[in-house]
Parts: sequence; structure tokens; C-alpha cells
Amino acid sequence: MQKLSALRATVDPWDELSGKLGDLEVLLELAQEEDDESVIAEIIAGIESARAQLQELELAATLSGKYDSANAILTITAGAGGTEACDWAEMLLRMYRRWAERHGYEFQVVSFVEGDAAGFRNVTGRVVGLRAFGYLRAEGGVHRLVRLSPFDSSKRRHTSFASVDVIPEVAEDVEVSINPEDLRVETFRSGGAGGQHVNKTDSAVRITHLPTGITAQSQAERSQHANRRFAMQVLQARLAEHERAERAQEIDNLREHKQDIAFASQIRSYVMQPYTMVKDHRTNVEVANVEAVLDGEIDPFIRVYLQTVAGQGGELA
Repeated sequence: MQKLSALRATVDPWDELSGKLGDLEVLLELAQEEDDESVIAEIIAGIESARAQLQELELAATLSGKYDSANAILTITAGAGGTEACDWAEMLLRMYRRWAERHGYEFQVVSFVEGDAAGFRNVTGRVVGLRAFGYLRAEGGVHRLVRLSPFDSSKRRHTSFASVDVIPEVAEDVEVSINPEDLRVETFRSGGAGGQHVNKTDSAVRITHLPTGITAQSQAERSQHANRRFAMQVLQARLAEHERAERAQEIDNLREHKQDIAFASQIRSYVMQPYTMVKDHRTNVEVANVEAVLDGEIDPFIRVYLQTVAGQGGELA
């Protein structure tokens, strides 16, 4: 049912857009037949709305990575800047919360460490919704704020840094499917104490998983059947742990390159003084309305970044 719901969430918006364009086409034909120019503005507005919807659907179509459809775990850590940086971390938390609300996602704060005077030294949020990670992976990196400090009695300009780490939320349980053709089963005679039966029959079992080279064996039981059953249980446990380790490494590889949370490492700058501008240094996208960006309007940055990554077939440096 979850897969069906996800597929419907992918297909239904395209059907909705197709229906919207069909309605606009009929409205245009009626306007032409009746020479009615009063609906031209409505048609133009409808076309602009459809164009914006198409851009969003095209962007969503690029999110085909293994974890792109997953929920996102977002961790914000204050860097250089002391209390300023802690306050900046809280501002970023609000920005992502507002972005999630705009997109109909659920946002939950799951853990936090408060700053000494304000904000957070570290805070982790969970964003629940289809493609949350696919979109938010564009936000991983160091974010820089320049403003007149509300904590400085002299009202001097301060620069603050905070890092954003984004990983997908994946199920903890690992289901291991073992192809019998991938197994090599060997029997041998048990050694050591164990009586006449153990020493005279090939009751011990060793099973090797050929693709990974992981082995498991059992020789404690009296029958070969019992030893084989126990060896398979051990093999499944070891393969499950192997897959967990591989998945952890895979998720770690999804993170942006680790950098110091300080000067010359930022992916985006938010400047509120002496001028107002938000600039993404990876794509050179600039937005003059800093307040709107801090209120969650970060889609222009996300869209261009993901389109650029898709066009290059990999991650931006």
C-alpha cells in the first residue's frame, strides 16, 4: 500500500496538469469563437501556473536516486561565531521548518543541545514526506550569515557559520534474501570430544556465501541437518550486519564533503548588512530578498542545484 501510494503521488500530478491544460485549451477555443478577450488574462495566468507546475514535476522526475524518495534527517551544527552561530543555527532550523510546511511535509525536532545564551549548538530535525531527502540533499554544507549582531551592544557586523548535514531515513531492519545458487555447502567430520557418532560421520557443516566470501559453520549438533540449520542462521546474521555496514557507508557517501564550519568553506552566504543578498556559491544563484529566503523560500537554490547535478551526472564539487 505504501508503494501504491507513492506511485499515485507521482502519477496523479501529471494527470492533474494534463487536465488543467485541457481546460485552458477549451477556454481558449471558446474565447476565439466568441471573440471574447475578457478571459485572456485568466488564460495567461493559467498557463503561467501550469508552467510552474511543469517545472516542479520535471525536477521531481530527476530525483531517481536510491534514497531520493525517503524522509530526511537534517542536523544543524553551530560553528565559528559563538552565540551568534547558535542563533544562526536556530534561524536555519526555522527556515527548513517553514520550507517543509510550504511543501506539506511534517517537520519534527528529534534532538537538540541549546546554546549558552541563545539558539542551538546542535539540533536535529526529521522531515517526513515523499522526496524530502531528494530535495533537501541540496542543502548539505556550510551556511554563512553576515548581519548586525543583536547580541553586540555596539551593533557591529558579525559573521556566523553553521553546517547542515542531510541523510535519508531508512528502515533499521535489514531483510536478507539469499539465493541458494550463491551458497557453497561443505560437510566435514567434527573434531574433538563428542563421542563415537561425531567422530565417524560428516555431520559438521560450513556454508560460504560466494558473492561476499562470508562463511558460517556449525559442528556442535549431532546431526548434519541441525548443523546446517544453525549455520544458515549465523550466515544470515552476518550478511545482515554486512548489509548494514554497506548501507551506512553508502549513506555517508551521500553527505557533502566535510569542511570546517568557518570562512572559505560555505556553500551559501546570507548577507543582511551592508546590503541584502543570498548567494549559492555552487551555482551562483542569487536572491535579493533575504527575509523571504529565511522564511523558507529556498526552492530557487534547490532547483538549480539539482538540475545542475542531474545535468552533470554527479555531485557538484
